[in-house]
Amino acid sequence: MTYSNLHIFTVELVGTFILVIFATGSLVYDAEFFDGQLGIPFAALAPFIALLIGVYSFGKISLAHFNPAVTLGYYITGHISKIQIVYYFVAEIIGALLGSLFVLTFIGDKVNLGANSPNPDFSIFVIFPVEVLASAMLMGVIFYVVYTKGLKGFSGVAIGGMVALDILFLAFISGASMNPARALAPALLSGTFDHLWLYWTAPFVGTTAVAILFRGKFRAQRTVNYE
Repeated sequence: MTYSNLHIFTVELVGTFILVIFATGSLVYDAEFFDGQLGIPFAALAPFIALLIGVYSFGKISLAHFNPAVTLGYYITGHISKIQIVYYFVAEIIGALLGSLFVLTFIGDKVNLGANSPNPDFSIFVIFPVEVLASAMLMGVIFYVVYTKGLKGFSGVAIGGMVALDILFLAFISGASMNPARALAPALLSGTFDHLWLYWTAPFVGTTAVAILFRGKFRAQRTVNYE
């Protein structure tokens, strides 16, 4: 079945909405009701669950990006067109903003609505490469499952698991956003812009680098089964 750009727009908006609620809402929920005691493991588990839902529900329609940096990677490898990148970007930003609005309305407003922030104990010369690395590893896993199996089987577990591992092991340094839309929405609604530049540069650098590496592989195998 061929899906229209409207179908893609809709599921990317919904998928990003779900992801942002889980990813940022978990932080706010922890701060509001547990005084932060659930910590990083809870923050890592929440987006893992969201991506399981998103990949298995919407992967066949939109490839389940839910992330502008991932969308750029897919554009570089030729999976989406120039016009489609606009649909993806707009849907992801709107979905993220609606997700943060949901968190603000129904969960709370602590910890800047879950806005990402790096660890000030580390230099930016450590923080930036770590955020690039986290984003690159995510993009690498996404391309690996698409290239080998398509978005089926354990793909959702692999993608969600990579996000969870990045958060578990790297969030204490860079914040491990990996997602400009996820970073933008709580920053806008909470007025926290100090570190937004980091999450609108490093993730794109990481996904672009990996996309360039994978571009030749996808050119050699243009027909990929995404079902």
